Amino acid sequence: MPEATTFLKPLDWAVLGLYLVMLTVAGFWFSRKEQRDTGDYFLGGRRMPVWAVALSIIASSLSVATFIGVPQIAYEGNLTYLTTNLGGLIAIVIVAVWFIPAFYRANVTSIYELLGQRMGEGAKKAASASFMIGRVFASGARIYIAAIPLSMLLFGDAGIRQPEWQIIVACAALVFISVSYTLAGGISSVIWTEVVQTIVLLVAVAGAIWLLLHKIPLSTGEIVDVLRTPSSGTGSKLTLLDTRTDPSLSFTLWASLLAFPLMGLASYGADHDLAQRMLTCRTAIKGGQSAVLAIALGIPIVALFLIIGLLLYVYYGEPARLGEAAPSYVPADSRKVFLTFILREMPAGMSGLMMAGLLSVGISSLNSALNAMAATAIKDFYMPLRPGRSPHHYVNAGRLGVVAWGVVLGAFAVVCIYWQRANAQTLIDLALSVMTFAYAGLLAVFLTALFTRRGNSVSAIAAILAGFCVLVALQPVVWTRYASLLGLEQVKLAWPWHLVIGTAVAFAVCIAGRRPPEKTVD
Repeated sequence: MPEATTFLKPLDWAVLGLYLVMLTVAGFWFSRKEQRDTGDYFLGGRRMPVWAVALSIIASSLSVATFIGVPQIAYEGNLTYLTTNLGGLIAIVIVAVWFIPAFYRANVTSIYELLGQRMGEGAKKAASASFMIGRVFASGARIYIAAIPLSMLLFGDAGIRQPEWQIIVACAALVFISVSYTLAGGISSVIWTEVVQTIVLLVAVAGAIWLLLHKIPLSTGEIVDVLRTPSSGTGSKLTLLDTRTDPSLSFTLWASLLAFPLMGLASYGADHDLAQRMLTCRTAIKGGQSAVLAIALGIPIVALFLIIGLLLYVYYGEPARLGEAAPSYVPADSRKVFLTFILREMPAGMSGLMMAGLLSVGISSLNSALNAMAATAIKDFYMPLRPGRSPHHYVNAGRLGVVAWGVVLGAFAVVCIYWQRANAQTLIDLALSVMTFAYAGLLAVFLTALFTRRGNSVSAIAAILAGFCVLVALQPVVWTRYASLLGLEQVKLAWPWHLVIGTAVAFAVCIAGRRPPEKTVD
């Protein structure tokens, strides 16, 4: 049965409007403090509390891909995605003990300044440029994913394939809102508004689980039994550990222990988007504490989204067990299963709250990306080209950078509309896999800088290019064309293993260079 067009009710719009007003007031309130220099604008004067930074990290790392992509994973599969947090736990310990203290000792605003001190100016600029390109990929994909529900909100659900122009309009709206908030007060404003957004998100998620349990006429024990033995015969949906050695699977135990630690190291230690948060704390110890707290709080939040996916499966996938309580339709597109439930099943007011929660993670992840990209562009490129200008001049240049990057991110979001459809990826796979193009080389360079006495500007640049090229070569659309020439046409690798291979190759390239004398920091 085709899905009917759905729109929010007046009360939903009122709730959504109230949320946007609240966010505007919060942004204005926290932007009142004068942004005297780039230290204030990009690092919040290093006076942000640990708990606020942790909530900000959660808001930035979750994104809309988590909001609608993680329920999709559980709806179609099981709980194995949760084991990827094992890699995050391993990574965050390494980041807190080695990466963050090194950034504080180097007294950097952009983490890539550390590479300049240890490997030379060319390494700093190459890493900074790689970050910005990679962040365009990653944040552009997030804008596209966030545009899917926003286009449903603006135009109604057009079924399994929404017209491209509707998603493009939604992308433009998201970019405009995010740029406006980011311009207000720099990183401190971003962090405090993300605290508000995280709280709204948690309230929305708790409300969704409560409503699903209310609509499913089964006890908790009966729901568990249904998930253990689904009628689809695909195996228990409560499976947590996938010990298969098939490299084409993304969320196996082996990928969680070997590939996802690299993903975590890259995300928290080599990506200025998240690393910038930790640099806003007073000391390196507090910065590390904020990262550890973010991981500790983030795991149960991801689990809540997986629970939503499982409950959606019971609601839509087991009509025989629900009897008269079963819905009269089944979502045609698994990407929209949670969104469809929000728009068609939630009472007036609650749908607005859910959409507010969804937009909160969409806006927050873009705010942080825009601020981080502007910070690296100004510190690593503009200030060396225009030295000796006033602090106010550089702050204004940073604001112009926010606007410019917003336009670039919006353009790449449009590209992602066709990318995702061509590769038939889940939304969470798209969001995570596009990040690896920059991560392979960046992580290799940071590992070389922190744990060896090798590497220079030339080898760092070569490593970043090598990592990118390896990731391109391993993409399915490229790999399938040339694998037969190597006799490897039967080998299929999931994207986490692309990162492992790309990082290994890039690391080997980077350590081939001899390190120059290290610059001292005054």
